[in-house]
Amino acid sequence: MKRTIIASLFLIIACKEEKKENVIQPEPQIKEEVVQDAKSKVNGGVEAQKWLEKSIEDYFKADLSNQDREMRKMTTEDYYDYKTDAMNVDMDVDGSLTEKEFQDKWRKKFDVQKAGIGAGFLISGQDWDEVKVSSCKILAESEKDFLFAIILSDKKLKAEYPIKINVIKENGSFLIADVLQEETKFN
Repeated sequence: MKRTIIASLFLIIACKEEKKENVIQPEPQIKEEVVQDAKSKVNGGVEAQKWLEKSIEDYFKADLSNQDREMRKMTTEDYYDYKTDAMNVDMDVDGSLTEKEFQDKWRKKFDVQKAGIGAGFLISGQDWDEVKVSSCKILAESEKDFLFAIILSDKKLKAEYPIKINVIKENGSFLIADVLQEETKFN
């Protein structure tokens, strides 16, 4: 019995000493990491904005026969497939979906109400002269994800296209992951 009591006392003392060691440990330096992270977000947002503005204007300057390739180059694979389906809803082409089939296929990944069904990539107009980015403001950002409010304008045709674009940073480059367009129906 004495041995059990003595062993219990040693165990209790050992546990108390362990707790003291845990309390004495210095706290990690978080402030520097937070400042560094904030700076990288700002720089990332500026870089993403410059990339986006240039990519959009280059897309509209590209020859019509190269626009599909340009769109594929500047978007994620999922978004490219999604927008291609949206542009072809109820069209008489191979692989086109009905609006219900489109919604069922994509509703878990995208806001299908903002897909721009029947509209082109980035603008709802079928024709354009010279599309420019007239406004580009960052709405939200994280380390690798940026949301922009953009107004594209075509002065000659007196058209403006307000959209929101989600850009992600992936493998050191930026890609458009989603474009939120208001629904436009063409008859």
